[in-house]
Parts: sequence; C-alpha cells; structure tokens
Amino acid sequence: MGIKNTSRLRRARKTRLRIKDQDLHRLTVYKSSKHFYAQIFDSSGSTVVASASTNEKDSGLKNNVQAAEEIGKTIAERAMKNGVKNVVFDRSGYKYHGRVKALAESARAAGLEF
Repeated sequence: MGIKNTSRLRRARKTRLRIKDQDLHRLTVYKSSKHFYAQIFDSSGSTVVASASTNEKDSGLKNNVQAAEEIGKTIAERAMKNGVKNVVFDRSGYKYHGRVKALAESARAAGLEF
C-alpha cells in the first residue's frame, strides 16, 4: 500500500476507536475509483442496517458530487424506514470535502441527525 492509503487507514482506525464508545449507529463512507458507497452499521458494528451506493442497478449514478448527494438522501430514507435517526458519521479517514461533504449534508437535510 502507498503512504497515502496507509495514512488514511490509520486515521480511520483512530476515528473508529473513538466512535465505538458512543454506542450509536455508524454511517460509514467508502470511495473506490469507480463507485461511492455508504453503509449504516448498528452500534456493535456487525450488522448493516441500511446501505446505498452508485453501484446499484437502478441508480444510474456516476461517481461525482451529485451522485453523493443522491446517495445521502437514499441512505437517510432507508435508515429512517428501519428506525434509525441518530448516527455517528465515520468518514473513513477521508477529508470532509467534496463527495464526502455532499453526502453528509444531504443526509442531514433528509433527516438524519449527526
């Protein structure tokens, strides 16, 4: 792994250790070279409560800021349908900028609290 990815993983690990103590659901973001993913895990971190990505068949979304906004709205709707309103945002070591910021703000606007 390169230095950039190793540093990101180290930041993500430190963040997850802090989040673990809060006993809330965790909204996690992952960016690949072609797609953008968001998942909400339960407080133990073992069960996925809701997920959304640009990789879904009916989405037809690209890997850009507009797609991240749609993913944020979708993940918020699916989480509320499953009874989750309060989450902790785990940006997985990525900067809070661009697609990550767009997802977070659209999820907040759709009703998720974090």
